[in-house]
Order: sequence, then structure tokens, then C-alpha cells
Amino acid sequence: MNIAIISRGVSLYSTQSIFKAGEKNKQLMEVIDPYFCTMAIENGKSIVRFHNDIVDDLDAIIPRIGASNTFYGSTLVRHFESMGVFSTVSANAILQTRDKWICSQLLSKAGVPIPKTVLGYSPEAEPLLSMFKNQPVIIKILEGTHGNGVILAETYVSALSTIETLKTADVKFLLQEYISESKGTDIRVIIVDGEVVAAMKRQSKDNDFRSNLHRGGSSTTIKLTSEEENIALKAAKAMQLGVCGVDLLQSKKGPLVLEINSSPGLEGIETTTGIDISKKIISYIERNKK
Repeated sequence: MNIAIISRGVSLYSTQSIFKAGEKNKQLMEVIDPYFCTMAIENGKSIVRFHNDIVDDLDAIIPRIGASNTFYGSTLVRHFESMGVFSTVSANAILQTRDKWICSQLLSKAGVPIPKTVLGYSPEAEPLLSMFKNQPVIIKILEGTHGNGVILAETYVSALSTIETLKTADVKFLLQEYISESKGTDIRVIIVDGEVVAAMKRQSKDNDFRSNLHRGGSSTTIKLTSEEENIALKAAKAMQLGVCGVDLLQSKKGPLVLEINSSPGLEGIETTTGIDISKKIISYIERNKK
């Protein structure tokens, strides 16, 4: 099969790991940078050109779409889908998971437990903050990733000033309850084709409430409880994701889904667990193409 990884970072660990896994399985692999793609509809047919060459020989694509390239990247994925190319992640799923509020709505509809979440749309900040009863609150920009655009407001005054600043800048955001008992830890679960293939527990560095590894956090392997596994699988199904990362918080109320990533980084979790997730992604394509 001809498989293309849609990625702006040819040298990134995740891109290279998937590329090598495909080659080991004797698949023809290539990396397509969406920046150099041109989409067109000619004679009623969708056409993609990469460096002016028509791309018409792909069996499958593996989208690795960064937050800064969400619109164009997801549009390119949709174009390939219209050409009958199998994608490990659909264009709609990329867009829905990238917007934190839409993602929260869909998870709620599916009965997936998440922290208390409020859309920051009210013209006044006080009614929003009153829902959290003067407790610390997390403020999230709707399309932030990797811990960027996530703020912990520990007091009413700091929350109020942050909200007013975001509103002045016309930045869309949401408010979320702070799960203090998690103590800067979360669980990253990787799901491929409806199966949990790897999981690790992440611990933040120093007093940072964000546990992202690229911010200096540490990680260890973890065995999920049946409840944690079921919730992660339910979240992936709700978002219609064949491949994804689900982040869970351990709270007094039980596991809560914190975030879902349609292009999860593989370096940290493959290194921590020793599991070849990239190979499982290639196998997922091979099963579905058959």
C-alpha cells in the first residue's frame, strides 16, 4: 500500500516513528507537507497536487495536523477523503477535538464524565465565576494545545482580570473546575481502532498544574482500572477517532476526561512504555484497507 503521513515536521519523532513502522511492514511510505499542497476540483473530481505533481496513488493517510494548521490541514484531509483515501482520523474529528467547547458538548452527549465546564460567552464575568463559588478555576482558550492557553486562576480577582483581558482581546475561552486532588498529574491513554494500546501517568514539574512532558514533566507506566479504560474508549468513540490520545484526571468523583488529542505525540509514551504504537497504527490501516 501507499501510505502518506500528513505532517509539517518531517524530522519529528512521531512522524519518523510511523514512517519507519510502515517501512518495516513493507508499505510504501511518504511524508506530505500540507504547506506544499494545492487542492482543486476539476471536472467534478477532487485533485491534490504536491509540489505541482498530482497525488493519485494513495491508499491511506495518517494526519499529523498541528494546532497552527488546523483549518488547512483538516481541509486537506477532507479532500483526500472525498478521493476515497482512507484516513486514520477524519477531518470532522480533527475540527471537533481541536475546539474544546465542541469536544465538551459531544462528550457530554455521550455521557462521558468531564470536569464542570462553562463557556465564557457571558458579557459579564461575575455570572460565570459565581458558578464556581470562589474556588480556583482553570481558564482555557478554545483552541490551545500542549498546555498553551491554559491558566490556573487561584483567586476570584485573578480569574476576573484574566477573563476581562481575554474578552477585551476577543479571545474565545471556557472555564473549568480545578481538580486539586489530581496534584499536577494526569493519565495519557492511546487508543487505536477501539483498543487501548498504551497508557502512562504524567507528573508535572515543580508546582506546575500542567503535566505535559515537553514542559519538563515526568512519566511512568500505569495499569488502567476497568473504569478508566472504559471511559477512555467511550470518549474516543464519541469523537469518532480511530487513533487518539485521551487525557484522564483521577478525581474524588472518579476518572474525568480532561482532553482528547487527534494527533497525540508518540515520543513520550513509546519511550515510557516501550510499546511500538506506530506499528499498531500501521496495522490498523492494513486491517481496514483489506
